[in-house]
Amino acid sequence: MTAQVAKLLKRARSRHGVIGLGGSPLGNFASPMTDDEAALTMRRAWDRGIRYFDTAPHYGLGLSERRIGAELRRRPRDEFVLSTKVGRLIVPNPRPREQDDDGFAVPGDLTRRWDFSPSGVERSLRESLERLGLESVDILYLHDPEQAWEGAAREGLSALARLKADGVVKAIGIGTNSTAGLAEIIEDGLVDVIMLANRYSLLDHTALDSVLVPAHRFGVAVVAVGVFATGLLSTARPAPGSTYEYRAPGADVLGRAERIASVCEDHGVELPAAALAFPLLHPAVSAIAVGMRSPVEVDENLGRFETDIPGGLWDDLIAEGLIPPGAVRTHGS
Repeated sequence: MTAQVAKLLKRARSRHGVIGLGGSPLGNFASPMTDDEAALTMRRAWDRGIRYFDTAPHYGLGLSERRIGAELRRRPRDEFVLSTKVGRLIVPNPRPREQDDDGFAVPGDLTRRWDFSPSGVERSLRESLERLGLESVDILYLHDPEQAWEGAAREGLSALARLKADGVVKAIGIGTNSTAGLAEIIEDGLVDVIMLANRYSLLDHTALDSVLVPAHRFGVAVVAVGVFATGLLSTARPAPGSTYEYRAPGADVLGRAERIASVCEDHGVELPAAALAFPLLHPAVSAIAVGMRSPVEVDENLGRFETDIPGGLWDDLIAEGLIPPGAVRTHGS
């Protein structure tokens, strides 16, 4: 990891590593919450020691940024790490809807427009800072460039590089749930950090060789998100109605989750605690971030994160063929 990213994340580090608060729920993802509920969640996270906060214009058409900014403006700026994203401009919807049609329980009078051009990136950051009510963010990600058009990632990264060179942001990267093309971008030295959703968890090891290995080799930090596999790993046993990749899990995935839960039980560890700890076993993974929508969820997740996991648990998961041996490495290796 670059010295700049290491310095940033040091603000958020505890004995068990770095856990951040993901801002999607604060943008009313899937279900609404009130401003008061969002404020209480943020305050509980701060009181429990969370110092990394991630958001994006996409999350609730700017609502997440406004709510996170309202709380962070009250805190010393040098005591937290804040990231947001660019690539989707928030603009008036020419065909207003009663509700947003992209998963967030907010009015549909605004919409998203892809723009990874230099002017679009600069406008997106400027408008994010206005919503946040802050003068700066620390890490700026391109958000899902692979969903826009071919070449969007490199076009956007050129604009981010200029912002970094000018001292506007301290670190730049890509936030995505796709591993495609990331190895080349890492090897070309275009990013400081990758925020990777759903591609590195107890159930999905897609990114191990394709992203984590080159990231470790070239000193690029990885922030793993979606570590609960969109719900299936969030309870001690896979619960009825739990989702995987936002859908009902197939029999194979459900069976693997059950087997992992059984190994965890044998070691006196709850499945969600293992899910939070797993990504950080690899030296490329510098942090995880988890969406939380209430003080209770903050307490639950911090309690899990602070669980001491016996090494024998990982040995048994490897022996059962449930995780690859290459996932369990020391940070000196």
